Amino acid sequence: MNEPLDRYGLRRLVREAARRLAEAGVASPEVDARLLAEHVIGRSLVMADGASAEQVERYLGLVERRAAHEPLQLLTGTMWFRGLELLVRPGVFIVRPETEVVAQTAIDAAREAVVAGTVEPVVVDLCTGSGAIAAALAVEVPAARVTAVELDDAPAALAAENLERLAPGRVRLVQADATAPETLADLDGAVDVVVSNPPYVPVGAVEDDETERFDPDLALYGGGAEGLAVPTAVIARASDLLQTGGVLVMEHDAGQGAALREAARSAGFVEASTGQDLTGRDRYLRAVS
Repeated sequence: MNEPLDRYGLRRLVREAARRLAEAGVASPEVDARLLAEHVIGRSLVMADGASAEQVERYLGLVERRAAHEPLQLLTGTMWFRGLELLVRPGVFIVRPETEVVAQTAIDAAREAVVAGTVEPVVVDLCTGSGAIAAALAVEVPAARVTAVELDDAPAALAAENLERLAPGRVRLVQADATAPETLADLDGAVDVVVSNPPYVPVGAVEDDETERFDPDLALYGGGAEGLAVPTAVIARASDLLQTGGVLVMEHDAGQGAALREAARSAGFVEASTGQDLTGRDRYLRAVS
């Protein structure tokens, strides 16, 4: 059994953990070592007086799991998105920082609808996963009437929890196939903004080991060799949901921009452009119905 540590011993332990994570090839070893310690002791490391023997034992176990490249979010049970703390569990896609740009574009479109005179813009989040984008829209555009759609059981259950915690009573959650014509048929032609982060990864194109091992395949792979089957189906469904002048914002792989612009035009959208994330990579489709 490990011994309890005072504040100085705890800081030494965190420094040692950071070295262990660095040796294991973790991208942000110091940050991860600190966040794991704060998760275990339940407070900021700056404010901590020390750690009990049980906390030290638990911390060392989490450090080894992180050294084996288990995602930090699964170890802490939380992830952050646009200032919102969301719950996360195995079997649910871990939202990425680049998706914040996608959410911002959808938020901007909803706010523009308000400025144009729409009292309660109707917003639909297709393939909501953990509910991150839907929650951000509900919080940042209070006037919006938000509906989120998710097919898979695990993320749908988690989305329900996240949405009730972060935007209680503000988002309607529907468990269904986001691309099926009967899903949200009551909203056909009445939606101001559709946003989606659908499965879009092409076959064999997962970029890192953590994603491949821990994110569910159903949330990753878009279907077909180029990963375009689900995104194209989302475009088709969005074209029916949106009213004239409505906006679709959909995340995609960096190499899919041209194909999805063409798919949007073929589906009847009058404008289609590709937006970039903060690294300058093509990241999302913006299309106007």
